[in-house]
Amino acid sequence: MITTDFVPGSPCWLDLGAPDVRATAAFYGAVLGWEYEPMGGTGEGGDADGDGDMEGGMFRKDGKLVAGLGKLTEEGARSAWMIYYSVSDADATTRLVERAGGKVRVAPRDLGEWGRMAQYDDPAGGQFAVWQPGKDSGVELVDEPGSLSWTELYTSDAAGAQEFYGGVLGWQFSDMAMPGGEGTYTLITPAGLPQERMQGGLLQLPAEHLSLAGGRPYWHPVFNVTDCDAAVAEVTGNGGSVQMGPVDAEGVGRMAVCLDPSNADFVLLTPTGS
Repeated sequence: MITTDFVPGSPCWLDLGAPDVRATAAFYGAVLGWEYEPMGGTGEGGDADGDGDMEGGMFRKDGKLVAGLGKLTEEGARSAWMIYYSVSDADATTRLVERAGGKVRVAPRDLGEWGRMAQYDDPAGGQFAVWQPGKDSGVELVDEPGSLSWTELYTSDAAGAQEFYGGVLGWQFSDMAMPGGEGTYTLITPAGLPQERMQGGLLQLPAEHLSLAGGRPYWHPVFNVTDCDAAVAEVTGNGGSVQMGPVDAEGVGRMAVCLDPSNADFVLLTPTGS
């Protein structure tokens, strides 16, 4: 389970780069019940004239901060969720990333008094980020409907991913057989914590199944919803699409792998027993 105590190595923040901020805000409002809070402007998209071209803003659920939204500006980049993991020292983490064969996409930098961030590629090209908390430690709601409940990596090299992320973020790993003998799913737990604090997983897939990111690994968030089928109907009814599901996963819940209208991927999950 993901919590908001944000121990080192735990997911603490996520944001989305989107080509159309206003349309994306409306989509996630419909699917997850999020309220969009633009930065700085009075317009619906976050700018004074309301044309939606401002940098972005924040998403809230029941008044609590759940994610960020920004304008996608990187040339050739795909719209995708970026997941941030809490660290005590972003500069030290950056050195570990470089020693382990990763690449620094955004060097450590301060965001005012709020904290210090950096973004990376893992050795196979999977993108992730870290957050060294200052005044702000991260999201305010997790593991509840309309919020982050899990993080997941699709990769063609599970062993390499474990070696890299274990060295950089101190994660512990444990394997479980997938239903129907369809392979192995690797569970992720922060360093020194019991398995009850599992926060995510990684799944090995052939490179040709990673076409969404051009064959490279990619992380995506899993969002808790009260009714997976109803949420999927909102996805398709608001310009998104479904890659898989909804399906029942034994011991996990009812889930669907989805794309928003800009092809950013995420998972919807109604946990078993909820």
